[in-house]
Amino acid sequence: MSNINIIAAIGKNNELGKNNKLIWHIKEDLQFFKEKTINKSIVMGFNTFKSLPKILPQRRHIILTHQDIEISSDILIFHDFVSLLEYMDVMPEEFMIIGGASIYRQFINYANKMYLTKIEASDKMADTYFPNFAKDEWLCECLSEHEENNIKYKHLVYTRRK
Repeated sequence: MSNINIIAAIGKNNELGKNNKLIWHIKEDLQFFKEKTINKSIVMGFNTFKSLPKILPQRRHIILTHQDIEISSDILIFHDFVSLLEYMDVMPEEFMIIGGASIYRQFINYANKMYLTKIEASDKMADTYFPNFAKDEWLCECLSEHEENNIKYKHLVYTRRK
């Protein structure tokens, strides 16, 4: 499916978060996230949804969860992966997978692109990690390199090889 992309910020050891929060708060990277997800559907697990400070404007929220939850009628909820994949297959829009770890694991084999912010730092207290993937199945391009608060990071885009 060419309409499924992943976006994540990961540390040296693929760290994603701890205690259901981001490890690093890099203002420019949050802007990168916004630019890549604006006017798109964002797909996440329930814990990632709960970690958001608010409903993100100009994005359709889709939650994949086994839990029975009731939230705003503006949010789509799917209780199984196959149903969500079938929905995505018939929709013309772009879907951005925004986490958490189990959602990334489920979608990584279906994604066409991955926008990864590779942070040159690590956190031994991390409890959530981005899944390992076969880098030889992807072409990697560095979009930009930055430094904020003495933390170096790169915006990378991985495109699946045909």
